[in-house]
Amino acid sequence: MKFLPVLVLLGTSLDVALAIPQGGAPPRCTTPRVRKEWSRATAFERSSYVNAVKCLTTKPSKIGKNHRLYDDFVWVHATIFQHVHNVAAFLPWHRYFLALYEASLATCGYLGPAMYWDWVADSSAPSRAAVFSPTTGFGGNGNQTSNQWGTNCVLDGPFKTLQLRYWNEEVRPHCLLRIFEPGHPEFNITEMYGDNYSPAVMAQVNAETTFQGFAHFLENGPHTAVHSGVGNLGGDMGPQSSSPNDPLFFLHHTQVDRLWYLWQRQSPSTRTFDYGGFRFDGSAATLDDYLPMLGLGPDMKVRSFMDVNAANLCYKY
Repeated sequence: MKFLPVLVLLGTSLDVALAIPQGGAPPRCTTPRVRKEWSRATAFERSSYVNAVKCLTTKPSKIGKNHRLYDDFVWVHATIFQHVHNVAAFLPWHRYFLALYEASLATCGYLGPAMYWDWVADSSAPSRAAVFSPTTGFGGNGNQTSNQWGTNCVLDGPFKTLQLRYWNEEVRPHCLLRIFEPGHPEFNITEMYGDNYSPAVMAQVNAETTFQGFAHFLENGPHTAVHSGVGNLGGDMGPQSSSPNDPLFFLHHTQVDRLWYLWQRQSPSTRTFDYGGFRFDGSAATLDDYLPMLGLGPDMKVRSFMDVNAANLCYKY
């Protein structure tokens, strides 16, 4: 019962978002949800979260496609991948995407907070992180006995039987694929590229004083390294557009969002609405640009997703 207010909030979050004056200040939230690191969640929260993810695979598409609600998130991400990566909108677009996913989990009975994987804390031994536990996490590595695409199926955990529809933008049914980077000390390559998202690296990223600099180094450094470390070239989390296939994607990107939040909190008065860079077409990005969601949610302006204390988001870390 203690989670009931969260369900009510999530269930109405899109209506609240639609009510935001697009040119003015949005309403403020008064009771923000607190997002949790996976290893710090209760057993009930973890099992409820996993069950809700599975539930998404039983629901029809929200956007009128011949696939499941689970696949909506993959299809949308893959279809507009180049428009929301390596551009200014990368961080706010994914913040909105995560909020839509969180609301969908609520429709499947998950009443707790969104979760994140703190891969900075686990960077010295990523494969031993709690999120990869077969009993209390998302399962571990895929089958490594073959180099043929589609054979590196996750062997344990709650998603070992998960069947997926898309690979990049193609319909290419397959199991959940993971190929952990084993590390090559002789080439100074650490396990799962952990050195690329270590506390020292994040300190350098956090030292950036502008949104454009921070977003660039976060996306192209730690963010990409985690994708590659978990998926490599043939795994679902690899550096390709259908990475939301892996349920771990959402914990990974919630961590990315957390790091942006922490950077904003270093100087809220100057960083909350600090935004800049370029759109996909090379023109200058602004807070009044729209974030495309292809029907998964209404297209909304960047400025609506800069402040997590706004009523349409209403969370903290």
